[in-house]
Amino acid sequence: MENKLFQKPSNAFVAASWVTLLSGVLAFIIGLWNADMELNEKGYYFTVLMFGLFAAISLQKAVRDQLEGIPVTSIYYSLAWFSTVLSIVLLVVGLWNATLLRSEKGFYTMSFTLSMFSAIAVQKNTRDSQHSEQSTEVN
Repeated sequence: MENKLFQKPSNAFVAASWVTLLSGVLAFIIGLWNADMELNEKGYYFTVLMFGLFAAISLQKAVRDQLEGIPVTSIYYSLAWFSTVLSIVLLVVGLWNATLLRSEKGFYTMSFTLSMFSAIAVQKNTRDSQHSEQSTEVN
């Protein structure tokens, strides 16, 4: 990788990213805890959330690696995209067939979306901070 200068993200953006990630994940989990559904259904939604977070972070890393010229195999890149889309599809199918109020379905959709987006932002901030520190040490 060529020597590029990476700007460290602001502390406010880092804090906002972490707060939104924790808010989204906690809201989703608290919603599941208080939901009137079977334990296996709660487990399904929790697993979809964790799978989605991992897939989104993995996709962000694969895309970023490619942009920076770091080799990424096409199978890994494709799997990262597939996993991210699959987690969204699994949530949509689960909510579509759930016997929940529309407001509850909207709540889970919004907290899932917030969690996915902020997980990507946290991963990006972490990587940018590390690159910034490494480029300062080199200079």
